[in-house]
Amino acid sequence: MTRRIAHVAVAPSSVNDAVRFYELIGLSPEHVEEVEDQQVRVTMIPVGESAIELLEPTAPESPVARFLHSRGPGIHHVSLEVDNLAELLVVLKRAGIRLIDETPRAGAGGYEIAFVHPDSTGGVLVELAEKVEAIP
Repeated sequence: MTRRIAHVAVAPSSVNDAVRFYELIGLSPEHVEEVEDQQVRVTMIPVGESAIELLEPTAPESPVARFLHSRGPGIHHVSLEVDNLAELLVVLKRAGIRLIDETPRAGAGGYEIAFVHPDSTGGVLVELAEKVEAIP
């Protein structure tokens, strides 16, 4: 049911400085996209079959802006690619797992996503992601 680590999301203090670092070690941004309902701009940097996702808030009260304000820059979440997100959410809910999203919602890069609360994952915000369409 779980295929791979889709990405590790990082909320840096400066996306430009973070991109510069990754370019110096031989990695290049491949895709930049704004996800309006989450008030975030994402920059995807492929690493093998996974990626590093840089998160930049687009509004001062967005979830990522609040994260940066309360915790500072760092790892925001780990994303796992799954086969059937809606079905998996039902299984997790029945098992008593604390979900942030009980139904899938649109994410970046042609994925539907749902977040699982860190209380149920050992302290890490986990995003479950199912590929539903190709990136334009």
